[in-house]
Amino acid sequence: MDEFAFVEVAGRRAGAVEDFAQSALFDRTFKDGMALVEAAAAYLDGAGRQESRLLSRSGALAYANISMRLTTQLMQVASWLLVQRAVREGDMGALEACDDRYRVTAPPELDADDRDAEALDLPRGLLDLLARSRQLYERVRHLDQRMYRDAFEADSRPIQSQIDRLQAAFGT
Repeated sequence: MDEFAFVEVAGRRAGAVEDFAQSALFDRTFKDGMALVEAAAAYLDGAGRQESRLLSRSGALAYANISMRLTTQLMQVASWLLVQRAVREGDMGALEACDDRYRVTAPPELDADDRDAEALDLPRGLLDLLARSRQLYERVRHLDQRMYRDAFEADSRPIQSQIDRLQAAFGT
């Protein structure tokens, strides 16, 4: 992609980021995300800590594994949301928010601990948080994909990009 096309794509991506940061969808997603982070922290520091002490050795190991993955996933979501808020508040430019270091990565594959979580009789509170976290993570990953990756990939077809530029230049 030539420099002109890259700048054009970056500008469109930045516009999409700014639009999202000012939207009601962002408000809802931010509120949901931060509420879930707080709920997870409260559970893991309170009832979850007590419930984990009652588990078998294998259950306690699965609990530790899942709670660590849960907090990692929620921190990635919170970080993404805080970048969007920084754009909204003017603390970060939309182009800077497009940097790959702020992208949401693919979630970890389910392993035996996840599949056997109910069989290990893990606390319902942990399982509920895990399910809610996965839903939120997928929502944020989808938004990230649409705002940052799809726009770039759609404009990275060199021939179509040239045709689009010619049409724009000649007003057709």
